[in-house]
Amino acid sequence: MPALLSPTNTDHHTVVIVGAGAAGIATASSLISRDPSLDVALIDPAEVHYYQPGWTMVGAGVFNAPSTARTMASTIPRGVRWIKAQVQRFDPQGQQVILDDGRAIGYRQLVVCPGLKLDWAAIEGLSETLGRNGVTSNYRYDLAPYTWELVRQLKQGRALFCQPPMPIKCAGAPQKALYLSCDHWLRHGRLGAVKASFFNAGAVLFGVPDYVPALMKYIEKYSVDLNFAQRLVAVDGSSKRATFVRTLADGSSETRSEAFDMLHVVPPQVAPDFIRESPLADGAGWVDVDPHTLRHRQFANVHALGDVVNTSNAKTAAAARKQAPVVANNVLVALGRLPNLAQYDGYGSCPLTVERGKIVLAEFTYGGKLAPSFPSWLLDGRKPTRLAWLLKAQVLPPLYWKGMLKGREWLARPQPLVAEGGQ
Repeated sequence: MPALLSPTNTDHHTVVIVGAGAAGIATASSLISRDPSLDVALIDPAEVHYYQPGWTMVGAGVFNAPSTARTMASTIPRGVRWIKAQVQRFDPQGQQVILDDGRAIGYRQLVVCPGLKLDWAAIEGLSETLGRNGVTSNYRYDLAPYTWELVRQLKQGRALFCQPPMPIKCAGAPQKALYLSCDHWLRHGRLGAVKASFFNAGAVLFGVPDYVPALMKYIEKYSVDLNFAQRLVAVDGSSKRATFVRTLADGSSETRSEAFDMLHVVPPQVAPDFIRESPLADGAGWVDVDPHTLRHRQFANVHALGDVVNTSNAKTAAAARKQAPVVANNVLVALGRLPNLAQYDGYGSCPLTVERGKIVLAEFTYGGKLAPSFPSWLLDGRKPTRLAWLLKAQVLPPLYWKGMLKGREWLARPQPLVAEGGQ
């Protein structure tokens, strides 16, 4: 059981980690596995740690919601001190983190990974109708089961699926909800009576072109009405209407209203307020780091990883799995406890669940360069395969809980920084 700081304590630690999500726990575990004597504190107010990649499967009736949750106390590695509080602001000049109860936590090295903020309020009327009136989202633990309820109950009508402007975490998740829902309706003879539409605020179906042909085959298979440059701006739950703004080629825009019987929403996503308003943020509000070393560009004793950084990689748990060992290594280099810097290559992975039992396994690094973990004769990620489904459904959850969060860096050992790596 991790030690809890009482509200009266003021403390100083060698390494302070802000955020106990996938990135924070993995980094803490990787640090402790390299140096068990290291003084590490982890700041997070949450009682529960979630395996968020599992929520798409909850929304399709494959996983049950409780299987994606653990107590926070059970995930924090032994030897790491848990400060159960909310960060209010950063003082990088004074090397302190200020908590919402006024405490100041000092550090020699700071690691920032609080995740991002789901901005539900950015869509007019959405908060008032979430979880009822056919409006749902797999981006919330309590709503993913409602997605599955709606999918099972819908016999006919219109089902709308939305994707907001980038960046968002797990950029494939909006499509996953679409494909798995359509697959269920197809298997039960309802597709046709149920008409699915996908409204994407972007201009392409997926950002890495190699995977688009396979995805388009499923768009055609499910007869999906595909719309680009369309951003959800308002929801009227009682009237079951969704309002979209379409950006035209000349930069102007037009508004359209669409009726729905089911609406799957993915909210716009931004950095948390205490990040956007801090000296650590760039002009867009994300933590400003070198994309390879993940060290802050201005403050040499600050590193960051996960969804909150301004790197161009996909914001996925797979990215955090690769980033955490790099940050752990580089923090120890900064402390003089290891000799050589490591680098992150931008790896991200998105298992695109195109039907129940098959997945297009997208794996890529910076610039959209393909980075398959398996030889193509075994698993070609550009094609839907049963093996990739088994990986997602049976291998990745235990790999997360028993591997990544425990500091076991299977297929994630950090690579040394090369001269042109951007340091």
